[in-house]
Amino acid sequence: MKLGSLRSKDSRDGSLCVVKRDLSKAVKVRDIAPELPLTLREAVEMWTTAKPRLEAIAQSLESDSLSAAFVVDQKQFHSPLPRAFQWADGSAFLHHVKLVRQARDAEMPESFYTDPLFYQGGGDDFLAPTDPVPQVDFAHGTDFEGEVAVITTDVPLGADASSALKHVALIMIVNDVSLRGLIPNELSKGFGFYQSKPHSSFAPFAVTPDELGDDWSGGRVKLPLLVEFNGEFFGKANAGEMHFHFGQLIAHAARTRTVRAGSIIGSGTVSNEDPKLGSSCLVEKRMLEKINLGEFKTPFMKIGDRVRIEMKDRAGRSIFGAIDQTVQKA
Repeated sequence: MKLGSLRSKDSRDGSLCVVKRDLSKAVKVRDIAPELPLTLREAVEMWTTAKPRLEAIAQSLESDSLSAAFVVDQKQFHSPLPRAFQWADGSAFLHHVKLVRQARDAEMPESFYTDPLFYQGGGDDFLAPTDPVPQVDFAHGTDFEGEVAVITTDVPLGADASSALKHVALIMIVNDVSLRGLIPNELSKGFGFYQSKPHSSFAPFAVTPDELGDDWSGGRVKLPLLVEFNGEFFGKANAGEMHFHFGQLIAHAARTRTVRAGSIIGSGTVSNEDPKLGSSCLVEKRMLEKINLGEFKTPFMKIGDRVRIEMKDRAGRSIFGAIDQTVQKA
């Protein structure tokens, strides 16, 4: 099942839609089932009862038996959750962690192999997948980061990795925007990110794990994340090479507190060691340039630069729709 949130003047959270598997058509849930929630956030909060009703709508949509269905224009969709009570991002790809720490002349502690890095981002306002990325100052070092994320149901305090994995309701892909020029100073204060982590965006459609078939396995999405920068190939790293799977990331988040329904947990930047697969962010490419060429060649994003992030199934069909964003002056 695929779900999305149509932009709405009446709600910051958009209007919940069920989307056809091939992304050709969608239907507003309230148009045919007014008793169901208006928004995806509300649906996830009552997932046990809402999910089977939404699945029935999805089946009808696939059979083209819903007269209320409309043709999908991805630009009319917001991120699946236009805002969330919690957006917590891990860093499950250790190759990326190593390279980024090299950029800060920081060693890789042994604990990073057993205990995931985490930061809590701003969930109060996400960009839509085709909204521009605002740039306040080029010196801030605007960077894109292609990631995978999950939306959870209620996760109890102290859940272990195995049970936490059962609380994955939906899967998405992300552009976790970072301001690389601000990160070192913020971290030097010993209190984490804030200004260096502005608005993130998510591809327009979230999918249930069963939609991915065997490509969702062991708490990982085993497909490449396709990244283009200014219309050219940038990366196709396999998202299945997570050191920590999503059950482990969710359990980490739930170690000392309950993780409530509608929380978003991110994988961190998708990264593989094979250089032929490219990268999912600029800082990683810059680090490889420094290692191999002795200097940085690629600048961070400037006004007019464009990034496109997408994931396709093994038949070449887009799964989540695309993040397609251009940098604009704030």
